[in-house]
Amino acid sequence: MSKEFLMSLDWSPLWISLKTGIVATIVCFFLGIFAARKILKAREPFRSIVDGILTLPMVLPPTVAGFFLLLIFSRRRAFGIFLWDAFHLKVVQSWLGCIIAASVISFPLMYKNARAAFELIDENLVYAGRTLGMSDFSIFWKIIMPTAGPGIASGTILTFARALGEYGATSMLAGNIPGKTATISQRIAMVIQDQDYMTAGIWVTIVLLIALIAMVLMNVISSKKSTRKVRW
Repeated sequence: MSKEFLMSLDWSPLWISLKTGIVATIVCFFLGIFAARKILKAREPFRSIVDGILTLPMVLPPTVAGFFLLLIFSRRRAFGIFLWDAFHLKVVQSWLGCIIAASVISFPLMYKNARAAFELIDENLVYAGRTLGMSDFSIFWKIIMPTAGPGIASGTILTFARALGEYGATSMLAGNIPGKTATISQRIAMVIQDQDYMTAGIWVTIVLLIALIAMVLMNVISSKKSTRKVRW
């Protein structure tokens, strides 16, 4: 592999994927934490029904999720027409489409990890905060979030890794426009169709390295959490 080959390579899929992954992770972080807290306070059967809806993208094929997103945001549909007429927003075949598709597919990972982390919190800590006169807002940010931190951090890392590698829903909603919506996963599929295995190998290696880093970070966070439990 020559230096000239690497210099001639179009690196835009990497930047598009990184930008999409970062923005989608931020969106999923806040929405996932909000949804997890609300669901824990809800009663059955509402809790089970909404939980099933929120985690549905985790079990659906990405192309199915992409199909529904395309139906919702298409400019031939009511909501898509409204977004264009009211805000001049185009979702289909745009970078915004990449963000929405990645967020929808990655959201269940953030939501599930946040909910699991919140469920493990000792209620006595919350009661102690209330007896000290702390507001619900202070209890959440000073007691609940630090205690649930490792689980939320793991969910954030997994969400970013999933958003970075999203392919099916992104392809259907955002398309594969070079320099605009073409992500790493889409680039790999395209160059393999052209039998350009050298370029495909480079992108696969990059994805593997990013995924490995994400898993190592998650394991480090989990090990720190386990060490704290042993010490206590």
